Amino acid sequence: MATRLLPLFPLSVVLLPATPLPLHIFEDRYKEMMGEVISNSTEFGVVLAKEDGIVNIGCTATVDRVLQRYPDGRMDLLAVGRRRFRILSVDQDKSYLRAEVEYFNDEEVSEVPADLRQQAIAGYEKLRAVESPNVIIEPLLDAPQLSFQLAQFVGDVEKRQTVLSIRSEVERLQFLVAMLPGYTEQRQLVAKAKRLAPMNGHAKHVGGR
Repeated sequence: MATRLLPLFPLSVVLLPATPLPLHIFEDRYKEMMGEVISNSTEFGVVLAKEDGIVNIGCTATVDRVLQRYPDGRMDLLAVGRRRFRILSVDQDKSYLRAEVEYFNDEEVSEVPADLRQQAIAGYEKLRAVESPNVIIEPLLDAPQLSFQLAQFVGDVEKRQTVLSIRSEVERLQFLVAMLPGYTEQRQLVAKAKRLAPMNGHAKHVGGR
């Protein structure tokens, strides 16, 4: 029996399971890909695209709904992350990439200590206070895999890729608890710099000599 190849959508973002991903589809190859995905109600794979190629661990997505279709075939849609995979081989027979993949989940499902969940949520809330103008989605704080819900607010793709790759909810939450304070501090500095930038510009010259 032939293995079904997973269509790949390389992006500069890291999609996490059970999190939303708004997309604007405009390239012809991805119009073709999404046409087939929508018609057949199948998954496609989102992988992080880097300068030297794509990473080998990604997350599948399904189209939750098409928000708008344009006369030229472009479309706005909302996708949702589903399951993680590792790329085994890449196929280039179509206009877009496809891959033979191996799906995976956590290697062990153990009880997550309540205090660890609370520490992770507290770290997220401090980050959210900094990023609040840009937050338009609410995390599901009672989700079994809380780590993915919280990590969607981390803009650093390398850190998100690390979360995606770890195969233990306890280890993912521990990573977030250790990482979030320093990351939040960096985001605070960026926000402060943006606020101060207009004050450091040249004064507008009015009048003549």
